[in-house]
Amino acid sequence: MKIAIPYLNKTFPLEFPDEYLLAVAEPNEYTAEGTAEELLEAALANPYGPLQRQKAVIDACGKGQSLEAFLTGGKKLMIIINDATRPTPTETILTGLAPAIEKADLDNKALTLMVATGAHRSPTEEEYVQILGRHHNRLRDRCVSHDARNEAGMVDIGITRNGTPMMLNKKLFEADRIIVTGSVEPHYIAGFTGGRKAFLPGIAAYKTIEANHKQGLSPKARSLALEGNPVHEDMMDALPLIKAPVFSVMTVLDKEQGVAAAAAGDLMASFYGAVEIAKRIFCVLVPSKADIVVSVAKFPMDIDLYQSQKAIDNGAAVLKNGGFLILVSGCRDGIGDEAYARLLADSSSPADAMERIRTGYKLGYHKAAKMAEVSGRAAVKAVSELSGERLKSLFIEKAPSPQQALDDALAALNAGGIAIPKILVLPDGCVTVPIYRPEQ
Repeated sequence: MKIAIPYLNKTFPLEFPDEYLLAVAEPNEYTAEGTAEELLEAALANPYGPLQRQKAVIDACGKGQSLEAFLTGGKKLMIIINDATRPTPTETILTGLAPAIEKADLDNKALTLMVATGAHRSPTEEEYVQILGRHHNRLRDRCVSHDARNEAGMVDIGITRNGTPMMLNKKLFEADRIIVTGSVEPHYIAGFTGGRKAFLPGIAAYKTIEANHKQGLSPKARSLALEGNPVHEDMMDALPLIKAPVFSVMTVLDKEQGVAAAAAGDLMASFYGAVEIAKRIFCVLVPSKADIVVSVAKFPMDIDLYQSQKAIDNGAAVLKNGGFLILVSGCRDGIGDEAYARLLADSSSPADAMERIRTGYKLGYHKAAKMAEVSGRAAVKAVSELSGERLKSLFIEKAPSPQQALDDALAALNAGGIAIPKILVLPDGCVTVPIYRPEQ
């Protein structure tokens, strides 16, 4: 078995006996019903109406208000867009929105593009070009990057059912029309990205994001889970307190990060509609658990270890205790948020890290908890630009190549009496959710 493993701007060869292969699990093939532009045009022409009931099923929503009707009478329009850590096709979405916005005469100083950074840094100028594409020259000066730490720029709107203080960017409340854009895929604590995440954590205060992500320590906060998930519940609780009308444009990407589907209209109805497509693309059944998982964080999720951790989490879902998880990620910007890294570095073991997290939570510690949980039951290796010393402090062993990491893992398993270890390869580990369902 020979496989090419993507890494930054090159590929690594990976080779092992055919009988060792459990599966190469990638997002499922999905035939889009047109080009990205055609899919967005169709979504805008057939917007979802409001849900009849607040649950993760579309219940006879009916056709919703058109974008043109939604914008009629608007004086100040805000469009919320993703930052460079998400593969959302923002350029294509903006192209689809442009005619209606121009017709409503909201394409000048009445328009603000809010970059939903959450607690991430602001985009670089190079990243703004990546995000806006052909619209960069026209719209760059209309962009505002959310700053979660600027508490003076927030509005306190209440407390969620889980006790999370809700503070959102005050510019949101200056707009009388809001368009939310995004892409929907599995998320390791929120269940799925997209929709309501544009507000929380997208344009929320740091203290709000910190309290929300603390809910990620719950076993109910996991990939694919919405009902009963406290992270998702926080996000939902914020929505009724946003008074301006909201129009949503959600996309679902395929395995090549092309647009597979689009949904528009009511925020939650379009989100749930996109979720159903996302499940069909990103959930992949595997025949058993694996002894070794090779999980790749593809661009743009290879930006740092904070984002690449999703590839660890997805791979670990079907990894046997005592197995090996091999992360392949360039981590171009390094560690990402430093809090989780400091917590792990200050801990003597994964178990010690979990105890420290339980006694005093800070934003990012949910990430440390997820990583410590895996490191506590399996060996984690990484092919990365991060130094061996830094990785070791995070309970990860640096490897020079996927092949060397695999050979070392195979040798250890063979020495432990496993003659034919089973290997699972996730070429797009950040969004592929492998699922093993043992026979009942």
